[in-house]
Amino acid sequence: MLKDVTWAEDRDYKTGTEDEPLQFYLDALCNSKTFDLLLGYFSSSALNVLSLGFANFICSGGKMRAIINNVLSEEDKEAIKRGQNKENLSSSLLNFNDIKELKKTLDEYGTHFFECFAWLIANNRIEIKIIRPKKGRGISHYKSGVFSDGENSISYKSSCNFTYYGFLENLEELECRLSWEDSSSNRAVMKQNKHFDSLFSEQVEHVEYLSIDEVKSAICEQFGNKRIEDLIVNEKELLRKRNNILKNSNIQNSIKRAIEKLQHFVEMENKPRFPYGGEPYDYQVLAHKKWLDNNKKGLFAMATGTGKTITSLNCMLNEYKEHGFYKFIVFVPTTALASQWVSEVRDKFNFQNIILCCSINGNWKDELKSIGKSVIFGRQVDYAIITTYATFKGVNFQSIFKDCFKNDFDKITMIADEAHTMGSIGFTRVLPNYIENRIGLSATPERQFDDYGNTVLAQYFDTSPDEYTFEYNMKIAIDNGVLCKYYYYPKIVSLEPEEQDEYLKISKELTKYINPETGKYYESEYVNNLLIKRKNVIHKASRKLNELVSIVGEIGSENFNNAFIYVPEGIEVNYVENDDDVLGIERENDRLIDNYLEALYDAYSLRMAKFTGETHNRNQILEQFKTNKLDALLAMKCLDEGVDIPQTKYAIFCSSTGNPRQYVQRRGRVLRRFSGKDHAIIYDLIVKPIINHTDTDEKLTKIEKNIFLSELRRLVNFAVLSENKDLCLRQLEQVCYDLDIDIYELANKELENYN
Repeated sequence: MLKDVTWAEDRDYKTGTEDEPLQFYLDALCNSKTFDLLLGYFSSSALNVLSLGFANFICSGGKMRAIINNVLSEEDKEAIKRGQNKENLSSSLLNFNDIKELKKTLDEYGTHFFECFAWLIANNRIEIKIIRPKKGRGISHYKSGVFSDGENSISYKSSCNFTYYGFLENLEELECRLSWEDSSSNRAVMKQNKHFDSLFSEQVEHVEYLSIDEVKSAICEQFGNKRIEDLIVNEKELLRKRNNILKNSNIQNSIKRAIEKLQHFVEMENKPRFPYGGEPYDYQVLAHKKWLDNNKKGLFAMATGTGKTITSLNCMLNEYKEHGFYKFIVFVPTTALASQWVSEVRDKFNFQNIILCCSINGNWKDELKSIGKSVIFGRQVDYAIITTYATFKGVNFQSIFKDCFKNDFDKITMIADEAHTMGSIGFTRVLPNYIENRIGLSATPERQFDDYGNTVLAQYFDTSPDEYTFEYNMKIAIDNGVLCKYYYYPKIVSLEPEEQDEYLKISKELTKYINPETGKYYESEYVNNLLIKRKNVIHKASRKLNELVSIVGEIGSENFNNAFIYVPEGIEVNYVENDDDVLGIERENDRLIDNYLEALYDAYSLRMAKFTGETHNRNQILEQFKTNKLDALLAMKCLDEGVDIPQTKYAIFCSSTGNPRQYVQRRGRVLRRFSGKDHAIIYDLIVKPIINHTDTDEKLTKIEKNIFLSELRRLVNFAVLSENKDLCLRQLEQVCYDLDIDIYELANKELENYN
């Protein structure tokens, strides 16, 4: 706290005295939570001394506002050089026009400063304004600032420029005022605050404000790859080096205190914590309470995008706070999702000792055995095991886990992501009933057409489909602002005549295999092949591609970016048997994506990329999408799980699906909140039912009605939560009328599900 610092007795800091200006900045940064900096210019040399307190400042939760001069023109450099009377001064001034070139000029102190700067930018903990006098005359020559710890503030005005000479060689002085000292000092601090606020809010007429966005992006790109732990380690080393150079005893004492404080942060950094020093949302707190009330068993039914991962890890954080240790295992369906969980567990919650058990880690068996030996010998060890369902089910994992971890079974908590996977026949045989503490996560826990699997899940998590342990549905999430609002546009597409003939031919053949007692198809490989063949006619309807091109034209190619396009999809993936993200994608399907890419590029020259199971540079593609170097990603299923790109604004579904799990996940992907994104836009292509009014075949008509009802469930589900609900329902009126379906009755029933 600022009050605890021994400030210069006369509040003056002068070069060559026992109280140096450098000491003031180090003490102030290490004991503040906010820093408002108003300065004329600074050089890379200045960063050598300013860098020493910034990791401390960050670890204290520091937030910064900076107003800096535009030191870019040769005229300004010459003015500064003449003012300082130093022949080589201008060469050290920072040039914000070329951050990449600037990086080459920095030593380890300057690099550390900008790594801290980039961290503040990336975590929204700094706001910057670049200014210059209007009409380009003169330079901004401010040298002042205000530090605050949240209760008290200290302001300063200095003759020091933020240059190497200003700090270490020139005869400079700095005067500070302490808000808590007396009424006169408090008024001075408040006056300086008011002046800074007026400048920062762009209310000063004689100042011109320049764009900072490109500068911030460039700084993050060049310096933004460090974690807080890295910044602490760097700063400790730099402090020790500087301490060996500077002989002033007061500065040495300040450096010693700064190192001690960093050591405290090191100890804190090694402990699990809620992400970014924040707190869980009220609904996440409630989820934890309901889990405890249910004897640490529960199924969390939470809409995609509402933070299922963070909600479950918050439960683990509370377990750690209560018991002083953490031991948990996470099941996921894919390797991509496993990697994402590792990032969430380690980088956001700071859990250590993570073992990734799946095909992308060839050493997982040895790593798992190593932790298991500590458990066998009774040593206290924390761990987080992330594994795919397929790996857990395998003989190797089962053998190691049961042999080595049995002494911890009563302490381990199991988290099952996409928990509906556990209800499959292939997994129910290896359900870890020996682990008592359980959390299941899913946006759609219910398994379609699988009463047995649903019963197993309900019993295992001590819940029921009628009342999950905790539920946070999409309507609640949108109403509470956790997910953004959206507009929904269903587009009706007709089959080409030859496609319609093929479809009707298959449907008529299928009518021969309907069980008159159950109304369902007889089970046979032949029937199954016919169903797949008919489904492919709908999936690959050629007019879908024409409609997609029209949609992009409707939006405007210049506005079309941040888009996911789901093309007709490939085969179903069995994640219980294999943890690869996509199995055996047919080459025909890959060619289909290529057709969509080519058509869109020929029409609009969009920047696009495929995102399939065979895409090897997926991380690079996702990064390009995040940084607006790509307008759209085209996928089949690989964007369904484990992809978090909140800036996505458009989603276009060219593939039809009646699977609630799939379409709920896809919608949730595009509804994640992002700065500057107030709503999302979803287009949905639906093939018009094949109804021939001259056809008296009741069986065929009934088949078409049942098929369309499956599609209609998705359409109504999307429509009733959209901002343009009434328009959506009116668009579907006629096609529903032809099949004797009351679209408004379906809509009312759907809304009842959210009550």
